[in-house]
Amino acid sequence: MEQLYVGIDVSSTKHAAYLMKPDGDKFSSFPMQNDRSGAKMISEKIVSALTKLGLKDVVIGMEATSIYGDNLVYALREDGNLGRFHRKIHVLNPKQVKNFKKSYPDLPKNDPVDAFVIADQLRFGRIGKEVYMDDYRYKALQTLTRARFYAVQNLTREKERFANYLFLKCSGIAQSKDIPNTSATTLALMEHFETVDELANADLNELTAFVNRAGHGRFADPEATAKLVQAAARGSYRLPKTVNDSINQVMSASIAAMRALESQIRTLEKAIEKQFEIIPNTLISIPGIGKVYSAGIIAEIGDICRFTGQASVAKYAGLVWTQHQSNEFEAEDTRLIKSGNRYLRYYLLEAANSVRRCDSEFRRYYDLKFKEVNKHQHKRALALTARKLVRLVFRLLKDNRLYKLPEG
Repeated sequence: MEQLYVGIDVSSTKHAAYLMKPDGDKFSSFPMQNDRSGAKMISEKIVSALTKLGLKDVVIGMEATSIYGDNLVYALREDGNLGRFHRKIHVLNPKQVKNFKKSYPDLPKNDPVDAFVIADQLRFGRIGKEVYMDDYRYKALQTLTRARFYAVQNLTREKERFANYLFLKCSGIAQSKDIPNTSATTLALMEHFETVDELANADLNELTAFVNRAGHGRFADPEATAKLVQAAARGSYRLPKTVNDSINQVMSASIAAMRALESQIRTLEKAIEKQFEIIPNTLISIPGIGKVYSAGIIAEIGDICRFTGQASVAKYAGLVWTQHQSNEFEAEDTRLIKSGNRYLRYYLLEAANSVRRCDSEFRRYYDLKFKEVNKHQHKRALALTARKLVRLVFRLLKDNRLYKLPEG
């Protein structure tokens, strides 16, 4: 099939386009603005080239460069003039393009050359798995699930910062294994008591009542918890007043940030669940996976027919181990590949961690892998459990069937 190949090098303000004939010869190249006029310009030039060459098929490709090419993809997808032709739009993994360019060692690094490399890679057909999915339902869901991913990462970092502040203000509570550093009770204690001495010398009955309220009645023995908190406070370092006041200020800001992020995550999860209702899937039949984790997986996979098998899904997610082998030597300690879709990998790992607690087969598999080695036990067992989950996810989506719990 003879096709026109269009490579586009994307940036925040300007794009560079390269139109290549079916035989690999240059048809044209030109710069354009990253706005509506630029999108209209490239559409008109593609239509003109197709008409002059007597072609009906065009393959358009660009690198996944943050968000800077998304609007152009939508514009080309919705363009009525291009709609008269058979078009394919690929957003390519930058690492694949970079590796392909290595086959041209003498090429300089500039935008027109990069556009040529993309067009030539399209012509050879070795484009791997494209990043772009043309079903907007998946893209809308992906926007929400990725926003949640970043909110969770930010919350984790904020909790780590708060734990450092907590150690400075009340080292005993920070060191205690029985008092979670960022629990609602700990946050309330740090907000209420200005100094460690106030906490250490508080009336036990009043402190017990405070702990019970802050913990929303979840403590089986609030008085024992209060005594534990007070003992931790008494064994803590004392800060100079000036330093203590500054720590109180940054802790207050950190607590406000954590609460805001938690609220943001709840809002996003409600939006994810609502958007997920319009996408048919069978993953929520897996015990423990839930709507949010299912949505995170579906949003990145899209139509399962894009993948040839479960192994290609695992590779796309980066759940594949590097091989270190020479002659008869083969390393036992290997790592996951560094490439892959980090959002899909994250949601698969989170889902696997949840599923192993609810499904006996996955729990046995995790425990078996955990006991096989003496280091990296949890990370290794969880990654292998996620790899096992990939096989189940692929089969359920491919066959469009529900998961049945194993007997026993």
